[in-house]
Amino acid sequence: MDSQEILKIAVQAADEKRAEEITALDVREVSLLADYFVVLQAASKRQMDAILDNILEKEELAGVIAKHVEGKNSGKWILIDLGDVVVNVFNPEERAYYNLEKLWSDAKNVQIADWIDA
Repeated sequence: MDSQEILKIAVQAADEKRAEEITALDVREVSLLADYFVVLQAASKRQMDAILDNILEKEELAGVIAKHVEGKNSGKWILIDLGDVVVNVFNPEERAYYNLEKLWSDAKNVQIADWIDA
């Protein structure tokens, strides 16, 4: 499975649990860490957990196992390492503080509108 398919599954799984302001960045030309970063937010820790669980479940069904999950109990920021795709699930305050979109401003935005319910 290629990294764009992993990205699509993660975006759709997050959207299914009503993730807010989903952004996908193509970091292949600016980072050696991954091909794509996903940045999104959730209104509560419960919603963050639901998004995490749904992403892990959908990826596993597709044969993708997360390499690492960090911050699960914090309620502020969860990082899901899917190998070539890294998903960042934030609460709104932490997202604004870290502003990963600005940090990775050299990365191209991935058009994900067709993958999510608007």
